[in-house]
Amino acid sequence: MKLHKLLGYLHSFIAYKGENPDITSIENDNRKVTQGSLFICIKGYTVDGHDFAESAVENGAVAVLAEKELALNVPVIVVKDTTRAMAILADAFYEQPSHKLHLIGVTGTNGKTTTSHLIEKVFTDEGQKTGLIGTMYTMIGSRKLEVKNTTPESLTLQKTFKQMVDEKVRTAVMEVSSHALVNGRVHGTDYDIAVFTNLTQDHLDYHQTMEEYKKAKSLLFAQLGNVFHHEKPKYAVLNADDVVSKEYERNTVAYILTYGIDNNADLQAKNIQMTASGTTFDLVTPFGIEKLSMQLIGKFSIYNVLASVGACLVSGIPLNRIISSLETVKGVRGRFELVNAGQDYTVIVDYAHTPDSLENVLKTIQQFAKKRIFVVVGCGGDRDSTKRPLMAEIACQYATNPIFTSDNPRSEDPELILRDMEDGVKGSHYKKITDRAEAIDFAVQQAEKEDIILIAGKGHETYQIIGDKILDFDDKEIAIKAIKKRKEK
Repeated sequence: MKLHKLLGYLHSFIAYKGENPDITSIENDNRKVTQGSLFICIKGYTVDGHDFAESAVENGAVAVLAEKELALNVPVIVVKDTTRAMAILADAFYEQPSHKLHLIGVTGTNGKTTTSHLIEKVFTDEGQKTGLIGTMYTMIGSRKLEVKNTTPESLTLQKTFKQMVDEKVRTAVMEVSSHALVNGRVHGTDYDIAVFTNLTQDHLDYHQTMEEYKKAKSLLFAQLGNVFHHEKPKYAVLNADDVVSKEYERNTVAYILTYGIDNNADLQAKNIQMTASGTTFDLVTPFGIEKLSMQLIGKFSIYNVLASVGACLVSGIPLNRIISSLETVKGVRGRFELVNAGQDYTVIVDYAHTPDSLENVLKTIQQFAKKRIFVVVGCGGDRDSTKRPLMAEIACQYATNPIFTSDNPRSEDPELILRDMEDGVKGSHYKKITDRAEAIDFAVQQAEKEDIILIAGKGHETYQIIGDKILDFDDKEIAIKAIKKRKEK
């Protein structure tokens, strides 16, 4: 695409009448620039892309988009906001790929990953080639790609959508984080369905207040547009048991479908029966009542399934086929995942890293626990510190044997993080083991027959961030190693 044509999509930029090279790619990382690239200078939290513009030109950039004048021997186009401009240019350069997909966005504090995977599973079982973008990875069909953020920046996102379109993907499901919504990473993305799971405390290090956090999530629903699409309708699938849903309903003109357990909703779970091996409930729908027996456990899992049913139902998939697909799901990596190495006690790895999610998981475990409940839990460094005493309090309230440990301390002193946790449980019984591997090993060595160990906080993650180092660390693998070590004694 010619530079002049591409810049025409911006409409308001400083007039440029110079050279008009062919643009073969758009990049905001100078290391990825090749001959013919347009390099966009983005100011990040730690680095400023303007400082790498000269290097980008040396690597083959034929034009640079910046927020200030730069002395370079290629055209420099100056705009007020390169991040906003990048979203516009990416959408144009990749030919508006999200418009060619049936696109479902899932937002909320907890449940995004599981809900996204459940929806994707239903569409795959329908014979469609699907795409998935989320915390764990990006998938195009069966091919997995690594990701840096839950929701990629706009340039990467639109490029990924284009790959999906080129590879004949029909439906894509993606997790949409509050950071992405506030920072405009999904600007230009044409969602057909927006799903809301829940809103509980998280990311206050970034949003500062729950009110701002709530507003950030609301953007997904407001950005569904302000017109009624009768031929290609937009839907908001909302959790009727979360009070925030009423506000999100006012934020959108999309058609509304609600789901819930406690409050009346379009989709409602009733007569719930839960065991250690699965959950059964009556699914009440506008089309009648159906029995749903799933292999997933916990009230939070019911919400994830209801949200998934809603998204698939408004997509036109028959209810009986949705149920048949969901009933075969055994779980999602790192989400209430059972670790079985032949032991006579239960070990569960879960991503629970917020007060609400930890409480939900421990409450679920209490429903089928016969003996003691161990929980190995920590709190991340350089993140919301106000939740640390809350996490500790919940661990002591619902577990018989709470063990506090490290969880990605990053630049913070792990001991100080643990001290923040201890402030919430003064006088309570708990054990503190700073080294996470030692904490997991301790729980395994102490466990007796029919005890339950919950290893919380990291779930699918395969690393531990300590200082500026990213070290290999997988809760599941560490647990298996500890179990085998105990057997060898």
